[in-house]
Amino acid sequence: MEKIYIFGHKKPDTDSIAASLSLSYLKRKLGINAEARCLGNINKETKYALDYFNVEEPKYLNDVKLQVMDTNYVKDYYINENKSLYDGFNYMQENNIGLLPLVDEELNFKGLVTLKDMIKYQLSDDLSNLYTSYDNLLNTLNAKEILRFDDEFDINIIAASYKNETFVDSVTIDNTVGLIVGDRHRVIEYAIENGAKIIILTNNSYIKEEHLELAKSKKVNIIKTDYDTFTTSRKIWFANYLHNFKMENNVVCFNEDEDIDEVIEKTKKLHYSNYPILNKKGKCLGVFRLSDINDANKKKVILVDHNEETQSVDGLKEAEILEIVDHHKIGTLGTSMPINFRNMPVGSSNTIIYMLYKENNIEIPTNIAGLMLSGIISDTLLFRSPTTTEYDKQVANTLSKIAKVDLDEYGMNMLKAGASLNGVSKEDILFTDFKNFTIDNKKVGIGQITTFDISEIENEKDEYVKLINHTADVNEYAIVALFVTDIIKNGSYIYYNDQAKETLQLAFGIDNLEQGTYIDGCVSRKKQIIPNIMNILDK
Repeated sequence: MEKIYIFGHKKPDTDSIAASLSLSYLKRKLGINAEARCLGNINKETKYALDYFNVEEPKYLNDVKLQVMDTNYVKDYYINENKSLYDGFNYMQENNIGLLPLVDEELNFKGLVTLKDMIKYQLSDDLSNLYTSYDNLLNTLNAKEILRFDDEFDINIIAASYKNETFVDSVTIDNTVGLIVGDRHRVIEYAIENGAKIIILTNNSYIKEEHLELAKSKKVNIIKTDYDTFTTSRKIWFANYLHNFKMENNVVCFNEDEDIDEVIEKTKKLHYSNYPILNKKGKCLGVFRLSDINDANKKKVILVDHNEETQSVDGLKEAEILEIVDHHKIGTLGTSMPINFRNMPVGSSNTIIYMLYKENNIEIPTNIAGLMLSGIISDTLLFRSPTTTEYDKQVANTLSKIAKVDLDEYGMNMLKAGASLNGVSKEDILFTDFKNFTIDNKKVGIGQITTFDISEIENEKDEYVKLINHTADVNEYAIVALFVTDIIKNGSYIYYNDQAKETLQLAFGIDNLEQGTYIDGCVSRKKQIIPNIMNILDK
């Protein structure tokens, strides 16, 4: 069953992580192979919740770009390097691919041969030496084993084309020679007496019993084929080992994990349509054809707690969005097909997911209930945020009973754990919960953290302002602001880039805005901060 990734936004907060985990659990209970992932490092508050309810942190998801593994490349297409050209040619013909990776017994990639190489070899003037195995000869010539003393041959091939006496008088035979001959008993006897390495009898020719006995004593290998001498002479070269002709240098291979766009860029400078696919240990997995790109299986994803492409995973356009569960404003994200989009004006994505559990009659286990509760507490600031609804409160009370915690006590402890700034760099504080918006073609970046002690920020205010101005200049933001929300006072302190001062004064009705100004009652980025800024920029 194909896996579906469920994840929240970049710079994940407790609500997005809890929503990813709770919704993935629900989907699995419904028979869907869903897996929660996260797009960044979790914060202290989220870690507190995960540790408290003994839930493992979701694995990191770097991107959902199309990779070679997402295409229907030809898997398990390779051949052992000790097989014959005959086997390799037939294998290529069966699969209609003009390139063949060669592997050893452990499937380690050893090189490749192409149909073009085989044709060039057959048209070359040097067709005297044959390096192969007894079994390859039997297979290539559809031959029968008569006498076998050696498993491998490195020989020169001679066909008995002269009269008997001429052949005996003029052709030297020793253990470096393989002889193709019909029912010419004088030539056969001469070859055996002189210790030919192997005799290939054509036209299913008869060999005298006395010659067989002599061959046994001289340890001369003998096989017999139904092919005539001409056909045998033409086909025998296809018995050569494939590794005689392999390309080892300048072979371009790709890894199954490589992004399709990177593969396309690399192949623009090359002249091939097919490429071996290796894993990280150098073992061959098959062959990727450029035409396979047209039949790629996009990664399946479900978004929670966001619906803005700029806030989501890299490569989202290359994935298939199946569903969105969110409580923010509807952004510009589009899909090629209709999807389930559950968007409600509540304080937390987990409030919506609670409804999904009820609608599907799925029981919520204790640890999942605890995570969902944590998401609601975090996003509503323990119901102090104006985004809080009565339904959020009802759901939180129900979940606290399932999770077996005191709502207020647990909630305050979790928020305090997240508000601690000890050991956190200024960059991390700014970007811990930082979201990007585009308003009237202007880039806006808003960071928000919670605190119980504003002095931790105020004491180093100038350095924070310097970082914010630098971030705005380097990334061409019209506005970069950090809102430090005091949970007890129920308001936020604002720090901003110099260029944004006038816009923010108008947005929050402050005549002389200064760095660190306290805005009473301002705690919600979604319902207060962004709408106020949008109203000014739109004008």
